[in-house]
Amino acid sequence: MFKNKVLSLIWALFILSFFALSAPAKITTPIEEFGFNIGDDYHLVNYSQLVRYWKKLELESDRIKLEEIGQTAEGRTMIMAVITSPENHKRLKHYKEISKRLALAQGLTDDQARQMAAEGKAVVWIDGGLHATEVLGSQQLVELVFQMASLNDPETLRILNDVILLAVCSNPDGLELVANWYMRQPDPKKRTTRDLPRLYHKYIGHDNNRDFYMVTQPETEAINRVLYREWFPQIIYNHHQTGPAGCVLFAPPFRAPFNYNFDPLVVMEVELVGAAMHKRFLAEGKPGATMRSGASYSIWWNGGLRTTAYFHNMVGILTETIGNPTPVKIPFLPNKQLPHNDLPLPVAPQEWPFRKSVEYSITADRAVLDVASKHRQDFLFNIYRMGRNSIRRGSSDHWTIHPDQIADVESQIKKDKVKPQGFGRSRGYPFKYYQMLFDPAQRDPRGYILPSDQPDFLTATKFVNALIKNGIVVQRATQAFEMAGRRYPPGSYVIKTAQAFRPHILDMFEPQDYPDDIPCPGGPPTPLYDSAGWTLAYQMGIKFDRILDDFDGPFEKIEGLAKAPAGQVALNKEAKGFLLSHQLNDAFIAINRILKQGKKLYWLKHKVEIEGKIYPAGTIYIPSSSCSLAGLEEMTNNIGLSFKAVSQEPKGEALWLKPMRIGLWDQYGGSIASGWVRWLLEKFEFPYQVVYPPELDKGQLSAKFDVLIFVSGAIPRSDRQQPERYRFFRQPKPEEVPAEYRNRLGRVTVAKTVPQLKKFLEEGGTIVTIGSSTCLAYHLGLPLADALMERGQDGREKPLSREKYYAPGSVLQIKVNNSNPVAYGLPSEVDVFFRYNPVFHLLPEASLQGVKAVAWFGSDHILRSGWVWGEQYLKEGVVAVEAEVGKGKLFLFTPEITFRAQPHGTFKFLLNSLYYGRAELVWFK
Repeated sequence: MFKNKVLSLIWALFILSFFALSAPAKITTPIEEFGFNIGDDYHLVNYSQLVRYWKKLELESDRIKLEEIGQTAEGRTMIMAVITSPENHKRLKHYKEISKRLALAQGLTDDQARQMAAEGKAVVWIDGGLHATEVLGSQQLVELVFQMASLNDPETLRILNDVILLAVCSNPDGLELVANWYMRQPDPKKRTTRDLPRLYHKYIGHDNNRDFYMVTQPETEAINRVLYREWFPQIIYNHHQTGPAGCVLFAPPFRAPFNYNFDPLVVMEVELVGAAMHKRFLAEGKPGATMRSGASYSIWWNGGLRTTAYFHNMVGILTETIGNPTPVKIPFLPNKQLPHNDLPLPVAPQEWPFRKSVEYSITADRAVLDVASKHRQDFLFNIYRMGRNSIRRGSSDHWTIHPDQIADVESQIKKDKVKPQGFGRSRGYPFKYYQMLFDPAQRDPRGYILPSDQPDFLTATKFVNALIKNGIVVQRATQAFEMAGRRYPPGSYVIKTAQAFRPHILDMFEPQDYPDDIPCPGGPPTPLYDSAGWTLAYQMGIKFDRILDDFDGPFEKIEGLAKAPAGQVALNKEAKGFLLSHQLNDAFIAINRILKQGKKLYWLKHKVEIEGKIYPAGTIYIPSSSCSLAGLEEMTNNIGLSFKAVSQEPKGEALWLKPMRIGLWDQYGGSIASGWVRWLLEKFEFPYQVVYPPELDKGQLSAKFDVLIFVSGAIPRSDRQQPERYRFFRQPKPEEVPAEYRNRLGRVTVAKTVPQLKKFLEEGGTIVTIGSSTCLAYHLGLPLADALMERGQDGREKPLSREKYYAPGSVLQIKVNNSNPVAYGLPSEVDVFFRYNPVFHLLPEASLQGVKAVAWFGSDHILRSGWVWGEQYLKEGVVAVEAEVGKGKLFLFTPEITFRAQPHGTFKFLLNSLYYGRAELVWFK
């Protein structure tokens, strides 16, 4: 009897154990983890909570594996959730290799590629939270990962089988800051994502989505490594906010123009994915999704997370969706209630809870994953096809047709007074005009060579590293070689265009030719999204040669990042000192290290001959007493600087540099432009202090600072109250923010701050202004005039209308007086990034008042890359000025000389001005 009971108990335990092992693992729900559902009003998950939850899901689900992909600017670990079926996880390395081989398209036949596409899995990247105050992106990502880990419906299981999902919170620091800021209020009705005390990225705030070809920030580098060097996803989906007024969201397709450098198949696949998204919204009865003309987004610009993807043959998807944990309203706009091609199903005005936005985002996510699953083989083969196309174009004569070429042909037809020939739909112009598009001298390069003997090869190395971080293969010459009639030294960089990512290479070297987007003749241009031109090689001042024919040489592939060759210390037994080239941006690191040690150094004020060699004005002289051989050798090895020992002191005038107390303007909430300069100053090892308006208004600035820097947006043209439409940028009241941030509140004003700045200058201080802050010159009454004004019929001056003049973000060329110390080390012509910036004319009395032009537009043909409408109005306009004010100096730089840390070619304007203002003139006898 007892034995039977024991056997029965053992059998019962076996049955229970069997079912326990067979049953699916319990997946923790968001409400169980956080105490609320994702999308519940007045609640947000921060990054720490997201990581803990994803780690729990990884333990509970065999569909999720977490990978650490990098560190953030504030030191947090970035994690990526890799989500797919358990069977796929077992062969994840294999599928990753298939994705890589198809994307790079090297050494494969079409048949082999088709076979790999049939075997492979589509790889889809979905991120959220890049712009941290756009909180929907990060929150929906939590919901998406939970659903993909827990749902067992047929569609989810099919997606898991066909697709590998890479889910990433792309700005961990920002999510932690914003979510904590929102949830700090105990009263839910008082919670807000507005009024943050600082940028939601340590340095660059919103511009973290403008860094993807420059790759300056650690988060960007981590993301790019996953996208372009490891996983090579076919689709990249980047969530943003907020949606257009009167709608719920914008989703592709995008409006024109598209960039002619990338493969047109990219555009068609974007349209395919966009159509799948809109179809799913309609099928699920979700109104309010708009496209194309519904917003300003295009696929022209390179540099964003989803846009840089196009130049890598990948499908970049953007949505901009309304919603906030504090509920919002959809307003009534009559023009948004009539269905049309770009808004097929309008949405009624209504109160909008946050959960609805999460549901729309999940619909969008699943539409992307569904189309990737259903067209898995097509996406895999097409990324190979586009890579193969790029390699073929880079291996043969090829022409990229752009708008200026079409304009030239049309002009020639008009000049020849040729009329169309033929009849009906066969009517057209003679074939010889078509042949004009294929001038052999205008064909695309087979490659580019960056000679290692160029003036600033250290900056050229930074340029090629930006390419390498974007998956571009860069080679280095192992010995001297000749090409196209020129001899190149060893160490020169070589970039061949026969690569899968050829579109990105062309986009970094060749000028952008933005079409004249003027819908009505005589009307204003259509505002564009971000920039019209950005050619990075131009912005960085890189010297390169375009090679039009097939070429090869003693080249080796650079593995990892390029390292600049070590410099040299050319010793001399009787050395009185050392000379360092001012043409090197990184020379400022040496200057700052020597000054930090309390030692002396100088800039030679004029061209000099020393020991039979001519050295230009601005050459840096370091007395032997100011440096140790070990210190110089450390900088030659780790930075790449070279020092030339001289046995005699240089003769003539020199500028003795002094250590500087630098103040950099910023404001409550943070200035992106100021954040970029913070990053730049740290890279070149300048000591600085951030200074806020209240401290400026207190005065006594000379006791605290030697130099003050004001970036665009710091100094207003007037103290007029901001219009109601700008209330989003209001500053909070002191009682609305924690006490430690209240000393940042306030703005620079003409009435209160400018008098203190004038006093600072008169007492011998230096002020550097950039962009719109150059209006300080008007407040100080300097003899300058606005060059972009015209006199109306009433005799009054007014700004040029947009119908006449329009200068969005583009690269323009200026003339430079490089004998002026503020321009030491620069060539006589420099490419600058120019974006709706001011331009001056010097009045006749300027020279008598110590106001000098340092740089100006030398002609009416100054466009290098992008678009300028009304170029002629810029001729002779002054863009860099040195002005004496009392004992001090004011520097005015109207172009964006530090824009997004890209224009290394104009960094010297800022870096020189920091030391020049307080430098002391001395004589070497």
